[in-house]
Amino acid sequence: MLPKLVLTDIDGVWTDGGMYYDEKGNEFKKFNTYDSAGILFCKLLNIPTGIITGESADSVKRRAKKLNVDYVYLGVKDKVRIVMQLCEKLDISLDEIAFIGDDINDYNLLQKINLNACPNSAPNYIKDIVNWVMKKNGGEGAFREFVEKILEENNIDIPELLKTHNIIGKFNQ
Repeated sequence: MLPKLVLTDIDGVWTDGGMYYDEKGNEFKKFNTYDSAGILFCKLLNIPTGIITGESADSVKRRAKKLNVDYVYLGVKDKVRIVMQLCEKLDISLDEIAFIGDDINDYNLLQKINLNACPNSAPNYIKDIVNWVMKKNGGEGAFREFVEKILEENNIDIPELLKTHNIIGKFNQ
């Protein structure tokens, strides 16, 4: 069964977890464009997407806006509480959500959500509680791999999905 909502952490999933600073103290994050295809696949299937992260970086807001991510929660300390509120708003249960996270601040939410995963770069205590450990590390397309795995488990052929929507070659990363 396809999830009714796909959620993701950012740092350590979409990024390599590194934080880059210039001489003025401005923070930068490097996103992998492969992950944008994961959002596209969800959009094509009318599955809403959301970012839930403990960080409050403007770069995350900009990336989410560019990709038309449906729900963006920054600076979150209690991810379970936020997701429960989102479930109530959308009238869905935790069993209808997919989530990929990678570290301590994702632990409690990963334990509550059945369809869960982490990048290969996550620590072992996270790998031990998820259903799927991605082959990709954070910052290498782990979110896309997660969405592709969900589609594969639901017998959805990605090239056929793209052909059906007549968008092969038209997606702007």
